[in-house]
Amino acid sequence: MKLIAYLAALLAAGVGSLAAQDTTHAAAPAAAAPAPAAAPAAAPAAAPAAPMLAVAEAAVAKTVVDRVPQDTGTAFTVDVGQLVCWTKVTGASGDATIHHVWFHGDTQVDDTELHVGGSPWRTWSRKTIPADWTGAWHVEVRDAAGTVLKRIDFRVGS
Repeated sequence: MKLIAYLAALLAAGVGSLAAQDTTHAAAPAAAAPAPAAAPAAAPAAAPAAPMLAVAEAAVAKTVVDRVPQDTGTAFTVDVGQLVCWTKVTGASGDATIHHVWFHGDTQVDDTELHVGGSPWRTWSRKTIPADWTGAWHVEVRDAAGTVLKRIDFRVGS
């Protein structure tokens, strides 16, 4: 009887408890308590957005004097000979480029890449206009990715 009381005392104390062990099946190890959730890392600061190029002013003109367009307009005579597309660009930080893409009707007839060295920056391109190329014209000012920033429509002749 003393042996039974002794074994009962051992079992109550948790020593040598065979009843708590399953020896017929491999027991899965007890899952470890989950680690405390780490505080979310602060999101890295977003890089400042690159300044966007914008066309502050644009014109088609007969010439440029001291970086200012002269004889601007939307209609020119057939004997104009040459026209200038002048643009004032803002939003450039450092070196950038724009394009003046010239169209006679819907046909692209020229694409001039122009350097933009800062903000604001004035630049222009020239296009020879043959006397028999009359009708609707336009120039698209595009950024380096090809996005149209400005469109300037004009006519040559009637």
